Amino acid sequence: MDLFNTKNKILLKELIEVDFKLRYQGSVIGHFWSILKPIMMFSIMYAVFVRFLKFGEGIPHFAVALLLGTTVFNFFAEATGMGMSSVVNRGDLMRKISFSKPVIVLSVVANAGINFLINLAVVLIFAVINGVQFNVGIFMIPLLLLELVILVVGISFILATVFVYFRDLAPVWEVFVQLFMYATPIIYPLSMVFNMGHPKAAKLLMLNPLAQIIQDMRYFMIEHNNTPIWQILSWKYAWIPYIIPFFVLGFGIWIFNKHSKSFAEVV
Repeated sequence: MDLFNTKNKILLKELIEVDFKLRYQGSVIGHFWSILKPIMMFSIMYAVFVRFLKFGEGIPHFAVALLLGTTVFNFFAEATGMGMSSVVNRGDLMRKISFSKPVIVLSVVANAGINFLINLAVVLIFAVINGVQFNVGIFMIPLLLLELVILVVGISFILATVFVYFRDLAPVWEVFVQLFMYATPIIYPLSMVFNMGHPKAAKLLMLNPLAQIIQDMRYFMIEHNNTPIWQILSWKYAWIPYIIPFFVLGFGIWIFNKHSKSFAEVV
């Protein structure tokens, strides 16, 4: 079935709108939580890791780098978590009408993406307030955002497929996301790993595509002191995190399409 035919486009639009409206339905301040929640989380992390533990001391605009890294990771965690349960949550819809099943996963990722763009605007405002001097490197950000979306969509397709058959995946993925956060230089600068005498560990961390995306975004958007992967590894290895998202997406599409015909029967 053509994913981009009129029927699927309309359904995708409707699912995004419904999910967005229901996100904070019944709360007092509504969608203002989209901005307030990440700011509250950032404030806690800033107080603990920057002010108290002195992470990033001496690095220009590290507070902005922390906010940016937190925002990107929150999108990754939210989109993949929602993507994982998306097919199961839409079981009734699949049994009622015929449509291209990837629409379900894409709708929740798009919904998380709207929230992410709102938060990214907050990051830009915070960066301006903190005196960050933007340069032409900021035009690289859309390419990195595209890489991020490709990675997230691919993982969401894989998780959504596996979750249909193994519901125990949810708590396992929650634990993995927490471990993944600490394995990604978000609350601590990459230079800290080098300074602790673990250069090999720092290089290994940067093979993680999410770490590469965050570090590259910090480099182009905030400050060149945020060392990108091509200044750490030789080009023999530096290309690896850039290509992983495309392999993940390809595998995700393949496994999702292979099992999607039986989803309605299982869920």
